[in-house]
Amino acid sequence: MPTASLTEYLFMSGILFSIGLAGVIIRRNIIVIFMCLELMLAAASLTLVAFSREKMVAGLPDYDGQMLVFFVITVAAAEVAVGLAIIVALYRARQTVNTEDLTSLQG
Repeated sequence: MPTASLTEYLFMSGILFSIGLAGVIIRRNIIVIFMCLELMLAAASLTLVAFSREKMVAGLPDYDGQMLVFFVITVAAAEVAVGLAIIVALYRARQTVNTEDLTSLQG
């Protein structure tokens, strides 16, 4: 069973990051922007795992990058909780999730 090479992992990570970046720049819905930010974070995690898998130490993969991904996942979970709370608070105050309608932080 053939395995994917480092180049293929990095190519897929680049595509995911590009899609996320385009979504952050183009879209106007806060929830979609938030999902695109999470997609960019997943692309960075994929890159860390790919490089960790590629580097060998004493015949075994170096798991430093994969351990860092666990911290990234933890931070992402906290980000989701805080981010969704902010989005819900904005929606309750303004009745919209469109960024064009949210021009100031004042009520």
